[in-house]
Amino acid sequence: MNTQPASPQPSAPPGSHVFTRSSYPEHLRISTILRKETVGGALLLLATILALILANSPAADAYFLVRDFRFGYEPWHLELSVGAWAADGLLAIFFFLAGLELKREFVAGDLRKFDRAVVPVAAAVGGVVVPALVYVAITATAGPEALRGWAIPTATDIAFAVAVLAVVGSSLPSALRIFLLTLAVVDDLLAISIIAFFYSEDIQAPPLLFAIVPLALFAFLAQRFPTFFQRNVWAPWLILLPIGFVVWALVHESGVHATVAGVLLGFAIPVLPKGRKAAGDVVVHPITVQDDDGPTQAHDVAPDGLADTLEHRIRPVSAGFAVPVFAFFSAGVAIGGIEGLVSAITDPIAIGIMVALVIGKPVGILIATFAVTRTTKASLDPDLAWVDIIGVALLAGVGFTVSLLISELGFGQGTPEDDHAKVAILAGSLIAALAAAILLRRRNKRYREIEAQEQIDADNDGVPDVFEGR
Repeated sequence: MNTQPASPQPSAPPGSHVFTRSSYPEHLRISTILRKETVGGALLLLATILALILANSPAADAYFLVRDFRFGYEPWHLELSVGAWAADGLLAIFFFLAGLELKREFVAGDLRKFDRAVVPVAAAVGGVVVPALVYVAITATAGPEALRGWAIPTATDIAFAVAVLAVVGSSLPSALRIFLLTLAVVDDLLAISIIAFFYSEDIQAPPLLFAIVPLALFAFLAQRFPTFFQRNVWAPWLILLPIGFVVWALVHESGVHATVAGVLLGFAIPVLPKGRKAAGDVVVHPITVQDDDGPTQAHDVAPDGLADTLEHRIRPVSAGFAVPVFAFFSAGVAIGGIEGLVSAITDPIAIGIMVALVIGKPVGILIATFAVTRTTKASLDPDLAWVDIIGVALLAGVGFTVSLLISELGFGQGTPEDDHAKVAILAGSLIAALAAAILLRRRNKRYREIEAQEQIDADNDGVPDVFEGR
């Protein structure tokens, strides 16, 4: 993700870009993911609004009664509330996809190439460290309980961020899209690590060791018979899902947060099709397609691996059901009118979260990006200016799904601290989204020019010329 910080020129020759022919499939894949996340972000927003309305209406008692209703199998310590099932169970689907995406980026995506990965990776680290420090600095005198929320403002919600982008404009340059998604992927990895190491309590070794057996079986089947699971739609649901549930139950029993099981299962899925080496680039071959208007050229991308197949099948379940249901049961906070709202947002916990999301997150991303581009050979794409990076950095302050989860883990669902933290997460995310939208919208004209340039295919080989620089 390489750019000079200088002001962008009206156009740049294809050779000046860091894109290559083999990076075109990555561009297509990321564009597809962002389109899907747009729908998920809209559903997430609707679920959040509905939860807030119900929690502050005459139906509040019924809402909280449903959220706190417990069911499950107690001998396996799985008698959980509906809210806990949503946070521990349904979010495991979300984290399974995060595991798939992380592995794909490390095996076949931008994260396996240092020159492309170093800037967004550094930006993600800065976007985690600085807001955490800002939160700690603000809540240092509020007592040890407040400090348990230090990780709340560190996460970026890619679904909400992309939903904002869809409203602002759909012509975001490829370089900026890749930067945003790669940053969010690394952000997820850091958030997962934080949950595993800092928000897992009373860890029991036996269940964790027992979990290795079904996890190994899951990995063996996925690695040994990927084609079988790709060709038979029913096979992953009837074979891999039950094994995965056993892994999830054992990890939950161990005291490690159960969403970590989703990541481990995602890592167990093969990314590349059988016979393709991880060291090679994805190859794009032009092919001729016959249609009603005559023969035309198209791109033939190497066949998908099992990770891509499962991602296509499961993402609608995650974005369309799992994450919105989690948001519905997690975002419902009884604010208590104007007085309650004032009490919530003046709590040091809430102030720390809002300042960390709106200011700490973008500052951390910008400092890290500036430092890396100034001290290494890494740079940004020549089409981008620093104002574009500032816009994305502000957008990264939209923390929601993982932030809500960490709030519940740190403070306990339904506690005053948790309620105040959730109000702050919603308020901070809204402010960050509005600030990013205002800034990025002013750049729409320039983005449309870049998008038009990226679509030029003068040699009609099915791959835009900008991706054939070298």
